Amino acid sequence: MTGPDGAWFNPVAEFLATAYLRNAFTKGTEQEVDFVVEALGLEPGQRILDVGCGPGRHALALARRGFDVTGIDLSPDFVALAADAAARECLPARFSVLDVRELDVAGEFDAALCLCQGGFGLLGGRDEVGVFGRIVDAVRPGGGLAVSAFHAPFAVRHLEAEETFDPATGVLHEVATVRNEAGEERPFDLWTTCFTARELALLAALNGVAVTGIHGVTPGAYRATPPTLDDPELLLVGRRRAGGTPSARTD
Repeated sequence: MTGPDGAWFNPVAEFLATAYLRNAFTKGTEQEVDFVVEALGLEPGQRILDVGCGPGRHALALARRGFDVTGIDLSPDFVALAADAAARECLPARFSVLDVRELDVAGEFDAALCLCQGGFGLLGGRDEVGVFGRIVDAVRPGGGLAVSAFHAPFAVRHLEAEETFDPATGVLHEVATVRNEAGEERPFDLWTTCFTARELALLAALNGVAVTGIHGVTPGAYRATPPTLDDPELLLVGRRRAGGTPSARTD
């Protein structure tokens, strides 16, 4: 087994296509969006950036609520699915293929989301600091930020026999068998970068983000509660400080 390259998830997305949306963790989209909209105090008409949007489930849900949404993802297959869905419903959402490591916009959005690991948890433990800074830079001063991440203590506590966890990078590796729409199955290596709540807090502080909360959550059950060892994900919610210092991007 070798480590992940920069676009390791693209073959998984190509194989899964619409079958991705059959996964149980995708069924809580409406609850997750409801929570984030309330937590960030978002108002219809605002510009929202969805980083690592996948096939667009959060972006499309936001567009249906009247938000002006831009979604970016490295997978051309997922971007095509999201764009097709937006076109069918005539939604105010645009999607483009972009490596988040090349995101370079300054204060164009009222809020940025990176949920369900998005483009933040699939980077192999190398580029997360710079990418976090790029996401923050895309938001106007005072704008909102919501970033989820897989929870390192949970990953270690519940590590299964066929999984490995690299303590140097925080990357969880597994080989998962996935099934596409035709019922075909294929194994894929999956690498997910995991974080502690303190690491997310430090990233926020380095990048001028005032943290509202770092919550312990489960897909489809976002809530404002402190993390526990049994919460599989963390959700950071905050705002870019007005007049703050530039981000701590290392690129």
